[in-house]
Amino acid sequence: MFMLHLGMRLQSSWGVIPHEEIAGMSAGSFLNTNRGVSILIRRASLEDYVLFMRRGPAISYPKDAAAMLMMMDVSEGDCVLEAGSGSGAMSLFLSRAVGASGRVVSVEVREDHLRRAVLNYSRWRTSWELRREQPWPDNVEFVQADLCNSPVLEGRGFHAVALDLIHPHLVLPTVNRYLHSGAVCAVYLANITQVVDLLEGLRCLHIPLLCERIVELPARDWIVAPALHKDGSYCSRKSPNAEENSEEKSEKEAPFGSVPYIARPHPQQLSHTAFLVKLRKHT
Repeated sequence: MFMLHLGMRLQSSWGVIPHEEIAGMSAGSFLNTNRGVSILIRRASLEDYVLFMRRGPAISYPKDAAAMLMMMDVSEGDCVLEAGSGSGAMSLFLSRAVGASGRVVSVEVREDHLRRAVLNYSRWRTSWELRREQPWPDNVEFVQADLCNSPVLEGRGFHAVALDLIHPHLVLPTVNRYLHSGAVCAVYLANITQVVDLLEGLRCLHIPLLCERIVELPARDWIVAPALHKDGSYCSRKSPNAEENSEEKSEKEAPFGSVPYIARPHPQQLSHTAFLVKLRKHT
């Protein structure tokens, strides 16, 4: 992902397009490279942006962020805590979910990670305003702090919390005090060993959080396309009827269902398996 600049060119194996030809083009239109290949122009979605933005630590992938938002049942106007800003992906998804009347407090212990999250958040807001001609809500407060020994949450109350930390059970005694009754804590964990450590920490610390769900979210992209010969012509299905297999029959006249398709996993998967744990505060 890159910024468009006057005088520079987009170069690919399909040819070259000057940046000034891309800038200002309406979404859904096509541009031809110098080799005559048509390239579709479209606006980057939030999913596109978080997948290709610059990152320091790993991001919460869109599939995981969507599941976490459903777990937390985040609505417009909610106040949500995020612990572990990372590269800012989850901050952006939470920002959209709570809307202009809501608030997200994103806490990160590392200064370099926080700088990256703030920069990614700011760049998305700028691109959104150019795209929609209206501002993206400035509703995320980024704070550098260690929740284990910081008063940053004093005087606040949260409807939900998203944790993306190596040892989330260490901050839960602090976080729990600022959660409304019935609030949900969604925890993003990279492996099942961390899940076990989290549950053991809850047991030993006697924190009033009920584990309602543990889910693994694998995702696999697929390629489904008509099967082609090496010369670019469509493959044909084999039929007992010789007349239906005639190679003289025009492909344009081929009836529906006569062209076979191939399906295979996409070679470049854009996400990995993660574990989400849903905890709910009780009295």
